Amino acid sequence: MSIRHVLCTLLLVGLLVGRPAEATTLLRADLTSLARGSDAVVHGVVHRVQSRWSGDGMRIVTDVEVEVTESLKGQPGGTVLITQPGGRVGDLGQVVSGLASFAPGEEVVLFLEKQGASAFRVSGMAQGKYQVQRGAGARSAMAVPASLGDAVVLDPQSREVSQSSAQPMTLEALKAAIRAALQEAK
Repeated sequence: MSIRHVLCTLLLVGLLVGRPAEATTLLRADLTSLARGSDAVVHGVVHRVQSRWSGDGMRIVTDVEVEVTESLKGQPGGTVLITQPGGRVGDLGQVVSGLASFAPGEEVVLFLEKQGASAFRVSGMAQGKYQVQRGAGARSAMAVPASLGDAVVLDPQSREVSQSSAQPMTLEALKAAIRAALQEAK
């Protein structure tokens, strides 16, 4: 094998390995479509976040356990388990752009889809998570949409690049909008 052949091979490998991963692309989901398309919508508190190797040992997944304080749609029970790709196990980590991140103790409103017999996933990726932020008096609560990170959002009709339509609102306004969307669907 010639030096030139070795250098060309190394250059090709360097180009392939050195490419950054492409961002996740997802369709924009508005509040109405999230509410209607979800199997469950819950208000709760994140109890546990734990990453682990998948059953086949090929990827990392993260389990998020949420204690439900109010079910706005469905009957998910007192606790829901959300499993999503990515996380960190030891020194290894996998990141999936566009997914919601969670922290123990975090208060959330989640739009959920069934995933298997006992687990859920967040509908619309991070679009299906609102973090509840309470003021000093704990009476005023704002529901703030999760960051989509570097995910690319497309308009569902035109498929053109778009922006998320989610806006911060009071927790009560979010719950009222969810209930109205579900009522209209009947």
